[in-house]
Amino acid sequence: MGTELEKEAPNVVTEIQFKTLMHSGYHAEVVCKSHAHREKSVWYGEWFIRAVSRDHSVERLLVPARSRSYDGEDSIRLREFKTANGLISFLEGLGFEEVSIPLKKGGRSVHQLRAGGSQTDQD
Repeated sequence: MGTELEKEAPNVVTEIQFKTLMHSGYHAEVVCKSHAHREKSVWYGEWFIRAVSRDHSVERLLVPARSRSYDGEDSIRLREFKTANGLISFLEGLGFEEVSIPLKKGGRSVHQLRAGGSQTDQD
């Protein structure tokens, strides 16, 4: 029964697992889900992140954790970022010193950490 609770979809990771992957050579790919727009001084949009292996053979979507759906079943949902500030804060917390954010739907940006935990230039 304990192993049942620990099962996860094969293509998703939690935030803790995501951080481990970033520090083991995976890169983060930020994907813009909808066109971003500015209201006053805040940029709003929808972004999600995935961890991609060096050889691009493995992709894992970032999820916050399991949550209960309305019918009581376990469900998996993406960790979505609704503001550029939230996205920047999350990536900075992983050790990225520079963040590139796509503003148009379908846009992508790639972020890679060096072995020491700081970012390399790659887009």
